[in-house]
Amino acid sequence: DVLNGAISTGQEANVLTGINKNDEFVAVQIYRVATSDFKKMNYYLHGDPRFNVKTKNKRKIIYSWVTKEFKNLKRLYDAGVNVPEPYTSSNNVLLIEFIGDENGNPAQPVKNKNPKNPDEFFNKLLVELKKFVNDAKLVHGDLSNYNILNNNEIPVIIDVSQSVVLDNPISKELLERDINTLVNEYTRLGVKTSFDEVWEYVSPKF
Repeated sequence: DVLNGAISTGQEANVLTGINKNDEFVAVQIYRVATSDFKKMNYYLHGDPRFNVKTKNKRKIIYSWVTKEFKNLKRLYDAGVNVPEPYTSSNNVLLIEFIGDENGNPAQPVKNKNPKNPDEFFNKLLVELKKFVNDAKLVHGDLSNYNILNNNEIPVIIDVSQSVVLDNPISKELLERDINTLVNEYTRLGVKTSFDEVWEYVSPKF
């Protein structure tokens, strides 16, 4: 009902803080038609059996992209993965749970707020990654400390619009990339880990 300040701004979308009719904070994600990367969107939509996008209409592609993020969040949330709860979507707008404190201060991504105990945080993150892949049967596709919130030392995974189902031909390649990114980032934070160790723990079934 009321929009406040920006949580984040990007090439494709702005995320704003909103207040609903119950005076609770929500996050409002608004996709911009003018500056979105439609080639990238088509790449991730193609091969997903849930979507049959055969249009060059940019507005329709955006609407499919927002629907995809909503469906991915719902699937992840229902599988018990630590993601924002999705409330509703319409056209180019997505309404989701606000992750932050009671005063409306949003939780920061790990890139801006390193965990106090990187080993402990990384172990929690791997639990979420395992559920992401094996319970929700999705691969994030762009998992990094830009897309992981540090919410009071608890990892919350965000930005799942590009996430693909395991049936997608590119899912294995994307998971390999995600794990390599996490291993590189958390090694820099002092965590002793490796690609093989994480892959074995997640044990994906393609």
